[in-house]
Amino acid sequence: MLTMRLAARRLVDFEGPFGWLHSGLDLGRAESLECEVDSRATIRRRVVRPLIELRVPFTLERQAIERADRGASRIDLDPLREAARVFAAAEDDAIFEGYADADIPGLITDSTNEGVAISGEGTRLADAVAEALEQLRRAGVSGPYVVALGPEAHKALARASGAGGYPMARHVRGLVDRDVIWAATLRGGVVASLRGGDFRMVCGRDAAIGYVGHDDDHIRLYLEESFTAELTGPEAAVPLLPPDV
Repeated sequence: MLTMRLAARRLVDFEGPFGWLHSGLDLGRAESLECEVDSRATIRRRVVRPLIELRVPFTLERQAIERADRGASRIDLDPLREAARVFAAAEDDAIFEGYADADIPGLITDSTNEGVAISGEGTRLADAVAEALEQLRRAGVSGPYVVALGPEAHKALARASGAGGYPMARHVRGLVDRDVIWAATLRGGVVASLRGGDFRMVCGRDAAIGYVGHDDDHIRLYLEESFTAELTGPEAAVPLLPPDV
């Protein structure tokens, strides 16, 4: 579930996991502080971005776990699947759209490129991707490139065909030489460079399951990770804007 839904980390440089004790990202800056001991002394404080902790709780029936221990092939894991959906959406939102309270920039929201409007017609998506690629090249951003689309745009592209019935999804894949990424949280999409060094996600603890407690009937668990992100190349992504933006 997470492998399918965690889309944003497939567009950025993933660093880690460094473990639960890893708490901050060094931003390479320092700020001056007043020194009350001696005016000849200089004190500077390193600027870091703390990692955030993402946690999504869920509850499983103990009988379901016991059935799994006995080798049952059908058990009710819907609460875990729903937790995975919420977990992946929260991470993707933070990477794609940014998270101001945690000082996390967004791959889409902090892009310095003009967005390219897309329509609901899959046949026109190839033109929008081509225009976005041209913006990247004009900005001096080399490839390889990648395209991520939200569910509606991805579905429209999958259903569309061009002259002679040629699938438009295959045409778009030919523009970037990679499969189009399905991104559940996006309303439009994004075209980005995979050259590296433009956007990084720094992970402390990667997705893991933790234990809260239990009673006779249920086990309370949670999905958890810690991460932050840094944007150094805002010119390396072009937003694909949905029709109503």
